[in-house]
Amino acid sequence: MPRISASAALSKLRILDLTRVRAGPTCVRQFADFGADVIKIENTAAEDMGGPRDGPDFQNLHRNKRSITLDLKSPQGKEIFMRMVKTADVVVENYRPDVKDRLGIDYESLKKVNKRIILASISGFGQDGPYRARPGFDQIAQGLSGIMSVTGKPGEGPMRVGCAVADVGGGLLAALGIMTALLEREHSGEGQWVQSSLLQAAIQLLDFQAARYTMSGEVPEQVGNDHPTSMPTSAYATADGHINVAASGNKMWHIVCESIGRPDLENHPDFNSAEGRAKNRKALNLEMNRGFAAKTSAEWIAILNQGGVPCGPIYRMDEVFADAQVKHMQVRAEVTHPRLGKLGLINQPVKLSRTPAKLLTATPERGEHTEEVLLEMGFNSQEVDKFKSEGII
Repeated sequence: MPRISASAALSKLRILDLTRVRAGPTCVRQFADFGADVIKIENTAAEDMGGPRDGPDFQNLHRNKRSITLDLKSPQGKEIFMRMVKTADVVVENYRPDVKDRLGIDYESLKKVNKRIILASISGFGQDGPYRARPGFDQIAQGLSGIMSVTGKPGEGPMRVGCAVADVGGGLLAALGIMTALLEREHSGEGQWVQSSLLQAAIQLLDFQAARYTMSGEVPEQVGNDHPTSMPTSAYATADGHINVAASGNKMWHIVCESIGRPDLENHPDFNSAEGRAKNRKALNLEMNRGFAAKTSAEWIAILNQGGVPCGPIYRMDEVFADAQVKHMQVRAEVTHPRLGKLGLINQPVKLSRTPAKLLTATPERGEHTEEVLLEMGFNSQEVDKFKSEGII
């Protein structure tokens, strides 16, 4: 049966997916959602792929793909893989850097088979250097990058971000690198080696916090829910909960003071400048919380939005997906798994007007498409049966 693409956008691309856990699958999912023929290559024996196959994590990461099993450590398995490389556009892997060299599927080896191939490698700490051989993990990268040093309340010790920002960032940056290499290939006719790492992705996500040090030597500290430099921007207590308010600049400061019935604060010597408000944030937040305690979160959000001040609720996950705007944006999407039934997953966040992404197929079972793919590659049924009997697939 011919493969049906999730979108026409990238339907001409073939991606060989050697990834596991999160960073690599995050990268490849971008291509699968936009219609690329992503072939997930798994071991012939079940392995730890970062969580149970039927769990929400695995199912959310590997939709819109096909799956084959292949023993890359065997000469015949490697030969099959290299035949696949001949017709592929991209190979994505997030092994430790030395593994692809041992398997003989490094960029130089792939290039000999297909000069147009693009290899994307995602690692914990880079493909070379003193930490090359270290195992990578999101929280380790969060600590090493400095993210944990600027997250959390002052004096309470380092705090990890509550989601896998280094993993996801590393995966998305790799996807951006692949797209850049694909575009460049249109001119040169040659592929290249794309590299990203959890460490550099995490530092990139620090953005201005890291640049405060590289530009001026300033070492950012923990400030809890406060913005590091622009106040009043924080989470404030209301009569029935908390809201976020981001009132940067003197104009927003004026509106907030008027809204909470404290016009006297606007020209207070401690608060009448951006520098003063940042320096005296503890006293400022005390006054803000006194003012916001007078009304409910919903009342304040209506008032501040009317005045053009950025603000919003602080949701639990069930409240997120009950929100009218989240529903309107179709952040939750359903796909039907032949064994698990209907699954609610996280939709592709990038919108294209003419060739949109779609959640077309659920995560495949391990090796579900092995025979189908190998027949497409020119192997015959007798060869496929032989590969099975020998444990190569």
